[in-house]
Amino acid sequence: MKRRTLPVAAAFTAAATLLLTACGGGDDTSGDGDKIAGADQGTGKPSKSAAPSGVPAEDKPDGVDVSLPADINLVFDWEKPEDENEAAAMDDAANYVRAIYRGVDQRTTEDAALVAYSTGDGSKYARTQIDARLEGGWTATGTRRHYRASTRSAPNGTSVEVAFCVDSSNFYSKEMKTGKILKGTPSITDFDYFKIIMVKLPTGDGLWQASKVYVEGKAAKCQ
Repeated sequence: MKRRTLPVAAAFTAAATLLLTACGGGDDTSGDGDKIAGADQGTGKPSKSAAPSGVPAEDKPDGVDVSLPADINLVFDWEKPEDENEAAAMDDAANYVRAIYRGVDQRTTEDAALVAYSTGDGSKYARTQIDARLEGGWTATGTRRHYRASTRSAPNGTSVEVAFCVDSSNFYSKEMKTGKILKGTPSITDFDYFKIIMVKLPTGDGLWQASKVYVEGKAAKCQ
């Protein structure tokens, strides 16, 4: 599928600061990629049952495979909004996250899932996440929880902001050569707050792509 850059509503733009942070455990030296500062939301932890980490390709209308190995468990504990576009954008925001860790597992930044669910800065962010692990010789393992999600539509109806908390306290890097799991001391660094700007692909039959990613690290509001 050909990627194309689509306009994002001005209301969602913000200054970005990049930094490399750890994945799972405050003292872990493993890389979880770049974080872009800026966000705000209330506190709260997930209470719903876990959703599967990967969706079989045959269950997706576009046929894109976002399945993951059993030891990479991405849990999305959130309710879908009533608005059809916002619900679709939320679904594909989850698929974007799956695509990143599918790229980590497949050891590539060119997987079809990443091409399908990202564009522009969203693609750059995803590649940075994947490249950090490839360069470090790591993959991922454990459970990464996504919860307390909210959505906000732009007036033009072609972009949706999907915001949510992430708990990586049980999600770790694993050395590819040795299989060693890199764990650190649990801390505030395990909690992040994401805002992903999803844009609708006009020719994509309902497909939404991540065009920008804003992340607030050490998000106390997500504890």
